[in-house]
Amino acid sequence: MNVKPLLMCVLLPFSVCAEEITFGIVPQQSATTLAKRWGPILRAVSESTGHEIVFRTTKDIPEFEKQLLRGEFDIAYMNPYHYTVFHQTPGYQAFAKQKDKMIRGLIVVQKGRALDNISELNGKMVAFPSPAAFAASVLPKAALEQRGIKVKPMYVSSHDSVYLNVARGVVEAGGGIERTLNNIQPEVREQLSVLWRSDAYTPHAFAYHPNLSIEVVQQIQTALTELADTENGAKLLKAINFSGIAAAKDEDWDDVRALNITSLDHLMN
Repeated sequence: MNVKPLLMCVLLPFSVCAEEITFGIVPQQSATTLAKRWGPILRAVSESTGHEIVFRTTKDIPEFEKQLLRGEFDIAYMNPYHYTVFHQTPGYQAFAKQKDKMIRGLIVVQKGRALDNISELNGKMVAFPSPAAFAASVLPKAALEQRGIKVKPMYVSSHDSVYLNVARGVVEAGGGIERTLNNIQPEVREQLSVLWRSDAYTPHAFAYHPNLSIEVVQQIQTALTELADTENGAKLLKAINFSGIAAAKDEDWDDVRALNITSLDHLMN
């Protein structure tokens, strides 16, 4: 694949490069944070497979969506809704997911705020990472709408930005997920409490572009799913709050398809 340069690109050092593979990570956190946590994992995969893995991300989730649509990543770690959309066009195919984990959407508030129910958010400003962020935006907004609760959405650049705005009192509440909430700096997390949790759904997908060879995909799948089998690999996964990575197939995301989400329909037309 010919991949255009993106905002953030960290070349992982590897002396013998059989094939360069771009690996896009959804920007739920800052590029620096993602590079710090995912870089060592991709280096381990590079060493295991003999392919040079190139870490990539974008400035925000909407830009990530545009680049997924253009097929600018050989492999991408994308949210469940993104996968159902970009499996159709340009044809990304899931091959792995977080092991023993389902994803839930959260609404968080500043600790100490006298809020007991999401109905109390009516008329308030609520932060979300982007319109089509599955668990952090789509699920909370749907829950609010179903209950007739009208909020003023403020879209920010990442999950971390949501949590910071809530902790600082800029907004009344914000959407997020357990993994990124647990990954935020302790001094920020300690200022937040969870007001609401959604039902559970299949988590983010590791998916490959149809131009990538199946042989290479199988090598990467094996490297990822075997990470937890070693002490060092388990330590690397702990940095992203994973206990392991499991093989996956397209049908695993049928629970998300059943929601009939239309947030990205405008991109496909």
